[in-house]
Amino acid sequence: MSKRYNTLSKAAVIAALPILGLTACGGGDEEASGDGGSGESMELTLAHSYNDDQPQARCGADVIKEEVEAADVGLTIEIFGSSQLGGDADRIASVASGDVDIDIQGASALGAVYEPISVLDAAYAFDDADHLARFMESEEGQQVVDDFAESAGIQTLGAWSAGARHFTSNEPISSPEDLEGMQIRFPGSPQFLMNAEAMGADAVEVAYEELYLSLQQGAVDGQENPITNIESENLNEVQDYLNLSAHQLNTNLVIMSDKWNDLNEEQQEALTSAVDSAVTEVTDCVATDEEETLAEWQEGDDWEVNDDVDVEAFREMTIPNLEEALEGDSLATFEAIRSTSE
Repeated sequence: MSKRYNTLSKAAVIAALPILGLTACGGGDEEASGDGGSGESMELTLAHSYNDDQPQARCGADVIKEEVEAADVGLTIEIFGSSQLGGDADRIASVASGDVDIDIQGASALGAVYEPISVLDAAYAFDDADHLARFMESEEGQQVVDDFAESAGIQTLGAWSAGARHFTSNEPISSPEDLEGMQIRFPGSPQFLMNAEAMGADAVEVAYEELYLSLQQGAVDGQENPITNIESENLNEVQDYLNLSAHQLNTNLVIMSDKWNDLNEEQQEALTSAVDSAVTEVTDCVATDEEETLAEWQEGDDWEVNDDVDVEAFREMTIPNLEEALEGDSLATFEAIRSTSE
C-alpha cells in the first residue's frame, strides 16, 4: 500500500486480517478469476457534490473509478455526483452507517463528526497544495486521520487541494479594513464562521444553491470560494471584483465506510493507488483550470481581477486570532499544520 496516504488505523488493520486470511485460503482457481482472489466481485458507491465538469469529479472521482476497474481486482464503482445522495451532512451520516461506501467531502463538513479534522479548512493554515501534501505525509497528519477513524469509524483514503478560496465583491477588497461593513456569505460550518471572524468579516450564512440569486438581489455583498466554484456558478455575472486573497486552501478528503474492511489486500492496494493518482490529477487539473480561467477573466471585461490584495496583512491578522479561538486537539492540529510550513 502507498506510504503517502496509508491512513489505516490499527483497529482497521486488525479488523481486515480475518478477511485477508479467508481470501488467502481460497485456492488456485480464484487467483485466475480477476477479482483479487475473493471469489466474487463487489460494487462500491462513490458520492460527491460536484458538477461533472469540476476537477473533483472529472479528475478525482472519475479517475478513481477508471483506475480501480482497470486493476481488475473484482471491484467496480458507481458514481453519484451533484449531491444525488444528499447534502454533505446527509452523506457523512450515510458513510458512517455504511449506506454510502466512498465520499468526497470538504474538511470543515467532517468536523460535525470529528472536530479537529475541520481545522484543515482553517484560514491561512496551509500555504499551498504542497504544504497540504507534506502535512498529510507527516506523523502529525497521520495522527489526525487515525484519530478520525477511531472516533467516527471512517477511513481517510487521501486528501487534495481544490484550490485557494478568494473573495468576490462589488467593491474591491485589498486589505482587512475593506471588509468592514460588508455582508460576506460564508458556508455555515463552525470552522468557516471562525475563519470569517478571524479575518474581520461579517459572515452571512447562505446555502450554496442560493448563492447566485442572493448576490444578484443584493442580499449579500460578496462571498468566497475557489476559482473553480466561482467559474462553475458564473459568479462573474453578479459581482464586479475577484479579489485574490487566497485566504484558505479548499481541502477535500476521500473518505470510506467500514466497507474498507471487507476488501482483500489486493483490492485495498488498488483502491489506495487509484486515490493517490486522483490526488495528483485533481491538484494538476485545478492548477490548469485556474490558470486558464484567470487568463480569460483578465483579458475580458466581465469583471476586474484584483491582484493587489495585501495577503500578508490578512495572514498576520488571522493566524493569531485563530490560535486564540481554537482549543484542545483542534489547536494542536492547527499548530501541527503550521509547523510543516516551509
